[in-house]
Amino acid sequence: MKDAVQSIIEKFRSIEQQMANVPHDDTARLTLLARERKKLEPMLQAAQEWLKVDGDLRAVEELAAGNDHGAAELALQEKSGLEERKRIVEEKLSKLLKPDNPRMDRNAIIEIRAGTGGDEAALFVGDLFRMYSRFAQSKGLNTEIYSSNPTGMGGLKEIILGVSGPNAFGWFHFEQGVHRVQRVPKTEAQGRIHTSTATVAVLTEPTEVEVKLEIKDLRIDTYRSSGAGGQHVNKTDSAIRITHVPTGLVVACQEERSQGQNRLRAMALLRARLQEAAEEKLVKERSDLRKKQVGTGERSEKIRTYNFPQDRITDHRINYSVHNMERFLSGEMDELVKALQAKEDELQRTGKI
Repeated sequence: MKDAVQSIIEKFRSIEQQMANVPHDDTARLTLLARERKKLEPMLQAAQEWLKVDGDLRAVEELAAGNDHGAAELALQEKSGLEERKRIVEEKLSKLLKPDNPRMDRNAIIEIRAGTGGDEAALFVGDLFRMYSRFAQSKGLNTEIYSSNPTGMGGLKEIILGVSGPNAFGWFHFEQGVHRVQRVPKTEAQGRIHTSTATVAVLTEPTEVEVKLEIKDLRIDTYRSSGAGGQHVNKTDSAIRITHVPTGLVVACQEERSQGQNRLRAMALLRARLQEAAEEKLVKERSDLRKKQVGTGERSEKIRTYNFPQDRITDHRINYSVHNMERFLSGEMDELVKALQAKEDELQRTGKI
């Protein structure tokens, strides 16, 4: 363990030294190094804690072996506590040193679409979008809107959100599935509770190397943006629609004023969907799981229920509930995410996934 601890400390120092020597205008390199440093920080903290406990334990063992019987007795009493602390820190370090699933550290693309429930479902899509945006912000992640389809009631028929940064897919991969909301709509005069749904799909963003797009396979159309956006919206053909001819997949982006930016986002989204399609074809189990999770948006197909009258959010996969709807929809999702992660860790330990 000592060699692993020293290796972590040396690696962290090396990254800091590299960052100090990188030219300020090399933002790509600085961003990459900063990302590596942030990922190492929990390991460094645990490594430093291990060194301190190990040093304290050695000092106590020396006292226990000495001729001062009073000091030796006190040292023996302290030794068991230090040994337990060292064991806990070593378990923590071992978990941190386990090879990560590289998929979890990828950027994510989150697609949220209204299911059953009409205008109320569209309003719920807006709630989920704001919740995910705030949760991402709390984790130091960056978000950008790829495309959106607003409704007249202030809701969203669908929205596609890009999330980038350390463990982006890891934070959001549990969200894939059908989300059900039970509440009294503002337009409901009788005070009756309505049930609506929204579907969430979470994709990893592939690189250009992983999914190569041939220009001959693409049909790229430009058109004028629609929806909110001021005077600019209807005056320039900045929106982009890309059709992948061999598969028939179509993506569109219109959120940016720049046609070039919309094109980049549309290409990223197309790569993500092509990669997802390829993985589903090659891995039938994953295809079955996704169909089970995302489904058609019917009320009966759900992974989570947001019950407003009871101020309760229940994840049906682990039968776990949290309360305080306002805080949860404000992005404070950590308690439920930790419970889902703990269950996933348990299933991995027992070999069930």
